[in-house]
Amino acid sequence: MGEIINEKRPIFSTDADIRVSASPAEVYAVVSDLPRSFEWSPECLGGEWVSGEPSAVGSVFRGDNLRAEDVVEWAPVVRGRWQTHSEVVAAEPGRTFRWAMCDSQGRKQESVWGFDVEPAGDGGSLLTHHFRMDAPTEGIRGITAEMDEAARERFFAEWGDKISADLAVTLRRIKAVVEQG
Repeated sequence: MGEIINEKRPIFSTDADIRVSASPAEVYAVVSDLPRSFEWSPECLGGEWVSGEPSAVGSVFRGDNLRAEDVVEWAPVVRGRWQTHSEVVAAEPGRTFRWAMCDSQGRKQESVWGFDVEPAGDGGSLLTHHFRMDAPTEGIRGITAEMDEAARERFFAEWGDKISADLAVTLRRIKAVVEQG
């Protein structure tokens, strides 16, 4: 008899990639420097490391963010300026860098952003940016609390499209930052 596997489906799971004319080590040095994220992120204005060694597993980063009024404008998402805290959960120089978003109590949530870098020939790299949310975050629970099933489905579809678009924008901007030195 076959084994039944109960595989949990993520709420969001998306990635995008781009070729960058720089070594994996050079690309990693940029993407793991989260205070520089204002140079490429559509929402993060930068921030600072508030605990731990910068870019090391276990370190916490406070991000300063700005979201436009027209982002999924019908839903009760945070708009204007706000802050987030995230904890680095993977840091392998030249290979992978990931961070989990923290809730208001500082606990890691099942909401992880990251970059993977691999050699792509001629000294270049393939940079993949990814996002995965396996369980609703504190913020998502608040946004969807008063929504019926149809509104939740609409929200998740529109928010997923926003995240996918943000990943692509982020990668194009990182490529420009890295290649311009």
